Amino acid sequence: MNDKELYQQKMQARLDEWKAEVDKLKAKASGASADVQLDMNKQISVLERSIEEGRAKLSELAGASEDAWGSIKDGVESAWDSLKSAATDAAAKFKK
Repeated sequence: MNDKELYQQKMQARLDEWKAEVDKLKAKASGASADVQLDMNKQISVLERSIEEGRAKLSELAGASEDAWGSIKDGVESAWDSLKSAATDAAAKFKK
């Protein structure tokens, strides 16, 4: 397996982890008060958009040639940084 394929697997695993975290937040939101649910649902929407952005970047990476994938990797990393930041913020907010 080449570097590109290994990187894609690593990023797909991360996406799967983030999706599982969103599912946990959804379950937690369903048991919360109406006000908290509204706030959590906003955060969940942000996370879901970030996950979709990550999926799009991963798809772009999959279609890239071996020579070009390195430059696309930067975009993938940027999307992951945004997703990680959003997830960390959401998790911290709802642990209160």
